[in-house]
Amino acid sequence: MLRFARIAWQSLCYGIGLLVVALACVQAWFYAHVLWWNTHDPSSTSFMQVRLEQLRQKDRDAKLKHQWLRYERISAHLKRAVIAAEDAKFVGHEGFDWEAIQKAIEKNERKGKVVAGASTISQQLAKNLFLSGQRSWARKAQEAAITWMLESVMSKRRILELYLNVAEWGEGVFGAEAAARYHFGVPAQALNAHQAAWLAAILPSPLLYTRGQSTAYLSERAAVIQGRMQQARIP
Repeated sequence: MLRFARIAWQSLCYGIGLLVVALACVQAWFYAHVLWWNTHDPSSTSFMQVRLEQLRQKDRDAKLKHQWLRYERISAHLKRAVIAAEDAKFVGHEGFDWEAIQKAIEKNERKGKVVAGASTISQQLAKNLFLSGQRSWARKAQEAAITWMLESVMSKRRILELYLNVAEWGEGVFGAEAAARYHFGVPAQALNAHQAAWLAAILPSPLLYTRGQSTAYLSERAAVIQGRMQQARIP
């Protein structure tokens, strides 16, 4: 009996050890990619691949609209609008807005369901670069780990540059340049304040809005964002 218990204990320890090593290897893989993308521009992301696969279920020749653009060639209006809409404390936090998280938890508890989130731009970038759209505690934990990696390796300017180039702005439309040309027929550098605020307003649910069409809610939301843009700090 004692021998059996010893073998069982050793097997458990061995299994835990293998699990720890496997988790460490996975995190090392993520970290290596974060280091690489600090100086190299990704041609695609995990989320972009998911969307492309979905499009190709309807059209096997489907392609994404995406063109990389350097940070300085993206309209400052769009940078301010996205920060004002998605993450007002972006420049000052270290990846997580704890006050917003607490408010979201309290609101969700009052409603009895998830009606509010508090993801920062860094967290959204972590998800877009590496993860699927599935919701689970394990995925949220991995998102947090990658967010820490991004913040520890990259400058805020680089994080925002990446985010603006991989964010989804319509069916098969990714990045600021493709979004500006698709929705307004202008390059991202030429976006004005109103156009930038409109693009920021559709970020949470870009597939709900058809090009050239608006709604009362969307117009109101864009106006609120535009009113906040002057206070937004950009890196």
